[in-house]
Amino acid sequence: MRLSTKGRYGLRAVVDLAIYSKDEAVSISSIAAREDLSESYLEQLIAKLKKAGLVNSIRGTNGGYILAKKPKEISVGDILRALEGDLAVVECPNSDSECANFDSCVTKYVWKRINDSINTAVDSMTLDEIVENSHKLEKYIPSENEGKTYNC
Repeated sequence: MRLSTKGRYGLRAVVDLAIYSKDEAVSISSIAAREDLSESYLEQLIAKLKKAGLVNSIRGTNGGYILAKKPKEISVGDILRALEGDLAVVECPNSDSECANFDSCVTKYVWKRINDSINTAVDSMTLDEIVENSHKLEKYIPSENEGKTYNC
């Protein structure tokens, strides 16, 4: 399974929101600047996250975006599914009505275990955990780069 830029960049944006929106709403332009992302692409990602109920928008002079839930209540799986859709490696049907080879297919068990493992992994990681790890990394970032988030 390979995540698209939607999943990778969207996760970075949500982590940024978790870090910087504790006291006030965060603008798209400030996230884009910190994360080195296109504002227009980021707007599309934030719209998907908002539709999924993970992000709220605040109107007005000090408007922007905040998390809709506490970071410990948002899993990486929630974020990735909002942006990428189903995280299945292989779309293997769950019943014989959808696949002529379902009864004799040996590999369906392989795909099910891989899909289950991926979902378990992303659902067990919370946004809070990622933010906590980002604070640990800050200790190793030279002071000349303070405020800059390093992402993959």
